[in-house]
This record gives sequence, structure tokens and C-alpha cells, in this order.
Amino acid sequence: MSLSTKFSYGIGEFAGEVTASVLVFFLLFFLTNVAGLSAGLAGTVLLIARAWDAINDPLIGWLSDRTQSRWGRRYPWMVIAAIPLAISFALIWWVPPLSGQALFLYYCGLAFIFHIAFTSVVLPYTTLGAELTEYYNERTSLISYKAGFSVTGSMLGLLIMQGTISVVDDPARQYFIAGSICGAIAALSTYICVFGTYKRFKLLQKKRTEVSRPPTLPIQQQIRIALSNRPFLFVVGIYLCSWLGLQVTASMLPYFVVNWMGLEENHFTQMAITVQGTGLLVMAGWNYLGQRWGKRKVYCTAIPLTLIAQAGLFLLQPGQVVAMYGLAVLAGAGLAVAYLIPWSMLPDVVDLDELETGQRREGIFYGFVVQLQKIAVAIALFMVGRILDAAGLVSANGEDIAADVAQPDSALLAIRWLIGPIPSLVLIGGIIFAWMYPITREFHEEILLKLSERKREQTQ
Repeated sequence: MSLSTKFSYGIGEFAGEVTASVLVFFLLFFLTNVAGLSAGLAGTVLLIARAWDAINDPLIGWLSDRTQSRWGRRYPWMVIAAIPLAISFALIWWVPPLSGQALFLYYCGLAFIFHIAFTSVVLPYTTLGAELTEYYNERTSLISYKAGFSVTGSMLGLLIMQGTISVVDDPARQYFIAGSICGAIAALSTYICVFGTYKRFKLLQKKRTEVSRPPTLPIQQQIRIALSNRPFLFVVGIYLCSWLGLQVTASMLPYFVVNWMGLEENHFTQMAITVQGTGLLVMAGWNYLGQRWGKRKVYCTAIPLTLIAQAGLFLLQPGQVVAMYGLAVLAGAGLAVAYLIPWSMLPDVVDLDELETGQRREGIFYGFVVQLQKIAVAIALFMVGRILDAAGLVSANGEDIAADVAQPDSALLAIRWLIGPIPSLVLIGGIIFAWMYPITREFHEEILLKLSERKREQTQ
């Protein structure tokens, strides 16, 4: 695979990561401290949006598997949805002249539209990781580009937010300007990915000529088969635990930095950039070790670094700023594998399914993973909002930014638990699933050999 193909595929990650990182780091904070919704209503916005994804993700995955065009199955979805993705993302960060229930419904509606466009771009893009590769180490290499651009995209979104905070005084305008810029980047990166990977895609499709395959099964039966695939269930567990732990921590980071540590809001973006920057720096090392040790061992080695960091954050006291940034470095070194390992495991599961069923159904598997992740994260963030509400978190709006609002001790304690011990328990679950994951390099080579023998027999 050429470097330009890897680079083009990697840059496509900006579409999902620039937008998703800004959402996970800022949306809950924006809704409570700029738009003026209560923590409970803000969490409900996230839950409603992701509940729609329970239908949206597997449906688009199934439809993209069945799409036929001269551009293949995935590319038409990406090309058409890129512009709606950019526009809807910008409007999420606009504070309309509404209040109360009307404001709540506005954000619910925008989130609904955004997630349709987001899934229509990101899910087909993600499945290309399986369609552009053939071999075990080749996939780890390609996904390392995806992971590297994922961290870079997250940092880019944070830097854009940091820049707007520095030059724009009005909080509402800060977020809208940053959202508009991030949306434009998402659309542009999608088109770069499409045109930069298409040549490689066509080459592999010629090698994967469909021969004597069973008829396509109904979506309900395909989902049942996917859920009966044991390695797939382990990948789902690894992915869910990784991203639940990551996103709960990320959503609490602004509250932790501003409310518990008593620092200015720019320290939050600097803290997040430190985490992501460290992850980017160590990504190549984890990629190298993954090809030598195997994916399972690398994950189980790296995540404990983040567990140590989360324990440190729980114990951290106001004024210990240097220690806070040191823990950010440690957390980033561990969380880098959350971007790399689950996505490099999933194409191997697709190959195993092809061996067992005779069909390549990337859309179903990828759609199911993304669906479950979004549902779990939505429920988690909904619960986070409810916990903060019950703990007495005081919302701010307009000019009264969070640093100017005194929070009760109960809310501060809840923030510390939600950034440390609770996500740590989830990450431990991910380690357990990774250790039980059965597809090693040798097992995958056996799968490819059997697939090759089957195709040779069918073409004779």
C-alpha cells in the first residue's frame, strides 16, 4: 500500500474526530454553561440524539453494504453527506434566541440531523479500513495512520477552540466560530479521503471478485450471525470499555479543571491537548510493538498507564498544576491504544465471518460497533448529567462563565469520582476483554489461507 493511500485514508479521520472530539470535550459544558440548559436537560439532549443512532447506525451500515454504484458501496454516502455534516455541526454551536423547552427542542433537532450526516460519512469511511487491506500487519499499519490522524484531529479541534477563546470575548460566538471551522474541515477531509483512496479500492475489488457466494441475508439474520461471532463480541467489549472510559473522562475534564482545580478555561484546552499530543507521539511506538507482540498484549500493557493517571487525578488537589499536566502525559500514553487496537482487530473479525458465511459484511459489523458505542456513551453521559444535577451542579449562562460560579462540595466530589475511579473500572473491563480476544497473528494467517483455498477451488 502506497504512502499516499495511507495518508489519504488517515486524513479522512478528521471528518469524524475533529467534530467528535469537540463534541465530547465541550458539548455538555457548552449546553450547561453557555446555552443555559440544566445539567439534566443537557444530558437528555445527548441521550435522545444517540438513541436515534440505535436505528441510524446499523441501518446505514446495512444500506451501505447493499449500495451499488461505479464508486463502490461506501464512497457515495461519504460524498453526499459531507456538506450536511459541516452545516449541522456549525448550527449545534449556535445559541438561538430561545429559552426553556424551545431551546431544548432546538438542540435535540440539530443533534438528530447531525448524527444522520455524521454516520453517513464516518461509518462508510471506517469500513474502508477492511476494504483497503488484506493482511494482519498491513491492517495494523493502516490503522496506525487512522489512529495518528484521529489524535491529530482531536488536537486540531482543541487548538481551534483554544484560538477562538483567545481572540473572541463572547462565549457564544467562540463556540459558533469554532464549530463552523471544524465543520468545514470535516467536509474537506472527506473529499480528500475519497479521491486519495479510490485507486487502491478499485485494485483490491478486482482481486476480491465475488464467486459463487450465498445470497444476501435479511438484516435481522445478519445481526444474529454477527452476535454469534465470539471474537466480534470481545472486540465490541474492548471498544465499548475504551471509549466509555475515554469519553466520560473527557466530558468531565472542563468541570475538573475549571471547578475543582480553579483554573482558567484555557487550561482545560491545554490539558486536553497535552493528553492528545502525548498519544500522538507514542502512537508509532505502540504500532511497532503491536506488530511484534500482537494487538492483545499491547492493549493490556498500555491501558494500565491511564489507570494510574486517573487515580492521580482523583487525589489531585487545587494548586498542583504541574502534577496535573504530568498525569495528562501519562493518561495520553495509555489512551493511544484506544484509537489503534480495537479498529485494527475488527477487519480480522470480518475475515473470519467471510470464512464462516461466504459474505463480506463490513457495514453490519462496523455499524453494530458504532451503534453500541454511541448508545452506551449516550446513556453514560445522560447519567453523568443526572449525577451532576443530583449533586447540585450550578449551571451558568451568557457572561457568567463556569469559573465565576461557586459549586457545592457535593458537586465537586461527584466531578472527582467521574474523572477518576468510575471510568477506571470501565477500562479494567476492556483489559479483561482484550486478554480473552482469540484472533492472534497465526490464527489470522490460517483464516487467509483457507479463504484463498476456497476462492481457488471456486474459480477452477
